[in-house]
Amino acid sequence: MKKTGLLIVIAAFIVGFFYFDLHQLLTLEGLKSGLDQFEIWRAESPLFVGGAFLLLYVVVTALSLPGAAIMTLAAGALFGLGWGLLIVSFASSIGATLAFLVSRYLLQNTVQKRFGDRLKAINEGVEKDGAFYLFTLRLVPLFPFFLINLLMGLTTIRAVTFYWASQVGMLAGTFVFVNAGTQLGQLESLSGILSPSLLFSFVLLGVFPLIAKKLLNLIKARRVYAGFTKPKTFDRNLIVIGGGAGGLVSAYIAAAVKAKVTLIEAHKMGGDCLNYGCIPSKALIKSAKVAQQMRHAENYGLDSREPTFSFKKVMARVHDVISKVEPHDSVERYTKLGVDVVQGYATLVDPWTVEIQRNDGGTQRMTARSIVLATGARPFIPALPGLDEVGYYTSDTLWEAFATFDAPPTRLVVLGGGPIGCELAQSFARLGSSVTQVERSARIMVREDEEVSELVQESMTSDGVTILTSHNAIRCEKDGDVKRLIVEKDGQETVIEFDALICAVGREARLEGYGLENLGIETKRTIVTNDYLETLFPNIFAAGDVAGPYQFTHVAAHQAWYAAVNALFGTVKKFRVDYRVIPWATFVDPEVARVGLSEQDAKEKGIAYEMVRYGLDDLDRAIADSAAHGFVKVLTVPGKDTILGVTIVGEHAGDLLAEFVLAMKYGLGLNKILGTIHTYPTWAESNKYAAGEWKRAHAPERILHWLEKYHTWRRG
Repeated sequence: MKKTGLLIVIAAFIVGFFYFDLHQLLTLEGLKSGLDQFEIWRAESPLFVGGAFLLLYVVVTALSLPGAAIMTLAAGALFGLGWGLLIVSFASSIGATLAFLVSRYLLQNTVQKRFGDRLKAINEGVEKDGAFYLFTLRLVPLFPFFLINLLMGLTTIRAVTFYWASQVGMLAGTFVFVNAGTQLGQLESLSGILSPSLLFSFVLLGVFPLIAKKLLNLIKARRVYAGFTKPKTFDRNLIVIGGGAGGLVSAYIAAAVKAKVTLIEAHKMGGDCLNYGCIPSKALIKSAKVAQQMRHAENYGLDSREPTFSFKKVMARVHDVISKVEPHDSVERYTKLGVDVVQGYATLVDPWTVEIQRNDGGTQRMTARSIVLATGARPFIPALPGLDEVGYYTSDTLWEAFATFDAPPTRLVVLGGGPIGCELAQSFARLGSSVTQVERSARIMVREDEEVSELVQESMTSDGVTILTSHNAIRCEKDGDVKRLIVEKDGQETVIEFDALICAVGREARLEGYGLENLGIETKRTIVTNDYLETLFPNIFAAGDVAGPYQFTHVAAHQAWYAAVNALFGTVKKFRVDYRVIPWATFVDPEVARVGLSEQDAKEKGIAYEMVRYGLDDLDRAIADSAAHGFVKVLTVPGKDTILGVTIVGEHAGDLLAEFVLAMKYGLGLNKILGTIHTYPTWAESNKYAAGEWKRAHAPERILHWLEKYHTWRRG
């Protein structure tokens, strides 16, 4: 009842405010027309008018009514800079705090109870840094102040903190507006508009947000770098830690613009992608695919046969492929490009200094104006009882270990139904292993649409993979030379004997050992960065898997451009990372490639869409290649050809996706793809035919009806 009564009172004030046309007084015209009368009242009763003005200002801001900005100008015109600034400063802070308290009283409990889980991170941030966050909003008003008052009331920030942060934060802006008001008060004719003092006041009003932003950066820098001594000179413009995709591209860009850059890598240049991920896995996939094609050679009019091969030669080819790609990422190449490459392990000493434990045994320190952290990720190892006892491999370790095997593991268990697990499971099954894949979710490749998962599972099962979905791995056991994995589903345990086990349940960022904890750089599974890839320290950036949110080589390279450019030129211009169009592919057979929204994503997010689908069983080139399976599925804005997302399942899906990525990046719709000539017969025609399916679904039926009549008339 108390809340209801308060709402009635507030509503009555607001209705009365508009009913009696009081809002007309709080416009620029109202201010100018009433200025003379206000001046008379002020001269007769200065204290009364000042107090009444303060009270009215408090009411306007407390009720979030329009006109606070005009009242601020009026304060300057009526009371001058000194008294006007004093009155408005306290009135605005008191009114804002009242609005804050009303919002808290009426809504906070309800909002926190309903959205507590979603607001947990916000509450933690407010508790840790709420005053500074509020101060920045007050200093640079990106949002209207009345919204800040109401929304802050829903958080857990203390009322006292809210008041003083508002008082201090709004002071600079209040000064600018009140000062402008003093000039309005002195305006006696139109010619006065051109007076230097008035022009200066409005120039100050216009550039205030820029000045405030610079001031805020200075305050933030002093706050963040307190306790550290910045070097007077630097050894390097940029230090890059990590020689994977993110680090290599960052160093390359820095060298290309003639900055002095050092790249530090503790292990192998090229990172995970070259040595353990993209390159070796694709080499293995190709060998496995050829073996499978030999088994099904009748599809091409040839005699089928069981392939005979040396597994050691297959693995030797994998390492040969790595060695052929290796020069692209080598120390020699990057040294020639102008990058100082140091082999060693780097640790942050302070925001500008790195200590390197060199691989040759020495220790070295160097300073840089900016630092990029590109330390990558490693396989996540589940806390599975008995796992260490039975032994296991990961996508990082299997390449060296399996290279010594005379034959692929007879019985192989793959833990994980994501992209890495599916690629490895299918490849080793095609090379002769009896593979059991264990996934705790209801299906493999859960990030994709259900029909995609089903198609991939069907293909893998036909290749001999036993897929156990909705199964939890609970422990491993070893009895002599016999190794077992025990899995559970619906309370029923199943024992799986194996010769080798691969953990492929995901990857985690490499965060430890680089000095992040000592500097207080925040981590939450990845290094926490802002839109510019800056960490807590504006001169330290993160890129690639260690920064998230995507663990793809091409995204690491994409982020690296932003990290390097912002690190080198951020004082002049900074660029926000663009994540709007991110493609990815899983190289199972058939390949799965996607960009933008899937149907699953659209439904979860409540985004309206239309879907068109083209089956590759209709594509001439797919039929000629005996690979007529899969589809191209496109999601569009209802009634428009604007592309929301594309999923392709089939041969060369990763390559076919590029056309849609380009279209989405530059705002091209399906009509543009349909109007583009595609070579016949190619796989790329499938994209055009998918666009044609959309066109047919949106054919102008009424116009076609009249065209039919027209042609009938023309025939006589």
